[in-house]
Amino acid sequence: MATERLILRRFRASDAPALAAYRSDPEVARYQSWEAPFPLERAQVAVRNFAAGSPDRAGHFQYAIELASAGELIGDVYVRLHDNLRQAEIGFTLAAAYQGQGFATEAVSAVLDRLFGRQGLHKVTGECDARNKPSAALMERLGFQREGLLRQQTFIKGEWTDDLIYGLLATEWGRA
Repeated sequence: MATERLILRRFRASDAPALAAYRSDPEVARYQSWEAPFPLERAQVAVRNFAAGSPDRAGHFQYAIELASAGELIGDVYVRLHDNLRQAEIGFTLAAAYQGQGFATEAVSAVLDRLFGRQGLHKVTGECDARNKPSAALMERLGFQREGLLRQQTFIKGEWTDDLIYGLLATEWGRA
């Protein structure tokens, strides 16, 4: 998939160093499930696993976000397609140097276009740490509706955190 500035594609082995670099940034990892630093060996395993998935089959798929002008990996978009192939969960991570420039909005929007348009999904959900204001704002900007707050839902990095739950129906996509 391509947008004005990005290429969303399957991960490849050569992406491991860039994945390790941005996932090792403590600010990028702050609200994520992994710890920083994110070693190259772990990134190599992750990239192999990401590349083995299929965006059309139930399960997990991770899109690599490549900056088209530089051929550089700058982030990823995660999709977990449910067994019914009509619902999915989405997540996203972007290298710190590329945050705040609309790249995540552009990438997630392209993935949502595919999920709703090509794959015919009924609903896509997203979840984020309640303290992660930029992530929540991105989902709201794309038309996701806040469906709930799960208090002290996740124990991560030594603390209990609240999670925000968002949902977007096919009938709502494109109206934001």
